[in-house]
Amino acid sequence: MEENESMLEENKKSKKPKKSKKKIILIILLSIIVLMVAGWWAFCVKLYEENLNTSADSYEPLMLRVEDFEGLECKEYSFPSDKGQLLAGYLYSSGENQHAVMVIAHGFGGGGHNSYMDVADYFAKKGYYVFAYDATAMDKSGGESLGGVPQGVIDLSYAISFVESCDDLSDLPIVLFGHSWGGYCVSAVLTYHPEVKAVVECSGFNSSPDMFESGGKDQAGSIIYAMRPFIAIHERCKFGKYASNTAMDGFDATDARVMIVHSADDKVIGIEYGLDKYYKKYKDNPRFTFIRFEDKGHNSILNDPDNTYEDELNADFDKWLKTLDYDYNAKENKERFKEDKANYLIKNLDHYKWSHRLDEDLCEKFLDFYEQALQ
Repeated sequence: MEENESMLEENKKSKKPKKSKKKIILIILLSIIVLMVAGWWAFCVKLYEENLNTSADSYEPLMLRVEDFEGLECKEYSFPSDKGQLLAGYLYSSGENQHAVMVIAHGFGGGGHNSYMDVADYFAKKGYYVFAYDATAMDKSGGESLGGVPQGVIDLSYAISFVESCDDLSDLPIVLFGHSWGGYCVSAVLTYHPEVKAVVECSGFNSSPDMFESGGKDQAGSIIYAMRPFIAIHERCKFGKYASNTAMDGFDATDARVMIVHSADDKVIGIEYGLDKYYKKYKDNPRFTFIRFEDKGHNSILNDPDNTYEDELNADFDKWLKTLDYDYNAKENKERFKEDKANYLIKNLDHYKWSHRLDEDLCEKFLDFYEQALQ
């Protein structure tokens, strides 16, 4: 009996190290997994911050000018956004008898509102006050950097509240216009401003991570889908409720009329992130109007397809490039070429032609849509 007991004790002792080894291996494996996930998360956040937590200014040689639009007047304002940063606001008007306020939310990466001044001019001449603004860290607005995509919704919400606080504007109905990032913003913001009467959304997307995914999948391929959950968590940590709020959340929170405009060949924000998604859900909803193009791209969707001035400008620019006596692609010539290019455009750009490339037939459809919503 004593021998058997001693043998059992030895067996127990011999099994303990095996169990300990299994635990150690399991802990090591779990630690590796945690480190891999944490590293991947950090990588995703780094890419997001580098690409979307930025500042941007309009390219001065190509900026639109108020003086190129006959009768257009602009009054500048400043108003605070969520962190106290002052945003630059611009109230455009032309003539009298304005019967509504249109608020414009601009796109991402090209600076502030400036490139939409032709839209402002069109609607100002049709009896609208047009309020545009530069988002955080864009052009004249304050803030060291944007922070991320949801900041656009926050800034727009503050812009609408500012318009509603102005004595001359507070009694007028509000409609919204947005392109690209701005298209997402004018849709998602309806969650917080259901009083808005109508929205025209051009080339937009449904959720904040859509912008990162659509813009990055050509470079990253299918790996972008593994990054998306971590981007969503990162935005949620930074922006709270604004990060998870979608365009369709906004649509469902209001009775506003909605027009969706998108082109099937859009390479910046794929139509599957915008119009196609919305059409499936709202095609039978009388509040919604859909305009689908096949060949108007992204940045050119608001341009008159018969206007050739940009093509002419690009052709002349290409000829000028061939006259340069240095390699403008070389790193050491970067600053020299930047200065030479700006000087060329300042000298050769026809500002009037550049400012009058708007597709007025399309804008007339926007106008009719707004007018019906305001009845």
